[in-house]
Amino acid sequence: MNWIALFSGGKDSSWALYRALDSGRTVSRLLTVHPAADSYMYHVPATDLAALAADSIGIDLLEVESAVGTDGVVDSGTQGDAELEPLERALSDLDTAVGVDGIIAGAVESEFQTTRIEAMAERLDAETYTPLWERDPVALAEAMLAAGFEIQIVQVAAAGLDESWLGRSLDRAALEELIALNERYGVHVLGEGGEFETLVTDGPHMDRPIELEYAVEWDGTRGKLQVTDAWLGE
Repeated sequence: MNWIALFSGGKDSSWALYRALDSGRTVSRLLTVHPAADSYMYHVPATDLAALAADSIGIDLLEVESAVGTDGVVDSGTQGDAELEPLERALSDLDTAVGVDGIIAGAVESEFQTTRIEAMAERLDAETYTPLWERDPVALAEAMLAAGFEIQIVQVAAAGLDESWLGRSLDRAALEELIALNERYGVHVLGEGGEFETLVTDGPHMDRPIELEYAVEWDGTRGKLQVTDAWLGE
């Protein structure tokens, strides 16, 4: 079977890809959607670094620009369907070119995303592989760290996550703090509600690590890394 991995460079899509490769699945393409604005469907920050990650992984990357964003939109369902359209067109083109037998996705708990991806896969007559789906978030984070994933936090937007979290590694100490923040504020341990976003800078599926230079943008309640340079290290 020929599998296509939906890939942002963040921890969830990277873990889904890693699990797929580890299980012997043949992944011929990574597919990244670059949203024009905040998105109901896609990971937004630092997706421009997916190309570096793909180079390190050694799998061809297809990048899709989406003019659709959530600005001014009230109906999230209609918006989610609209955001899916450029992804489905790209997968349909890939199906014609190389064949798409299966789609790999890193969804954890979002019914909003998962139901749309599954419906799209059905229309393409493709299977889905979602190894994170409905797994315990703490166990998932521990598995990522045990496998050797190096994860950097690139955006935060939640109570308890201040400027000091930007650029921080999601290591075991950070995980313990996230568990405490979950108990106090309800922060999702994997950031599934948009509390934080990540970039995987190294892992067992990558030949070389991603190195970054960046500035920190912080408005008092939320912030992100503004990457000024990025390259593959040795």
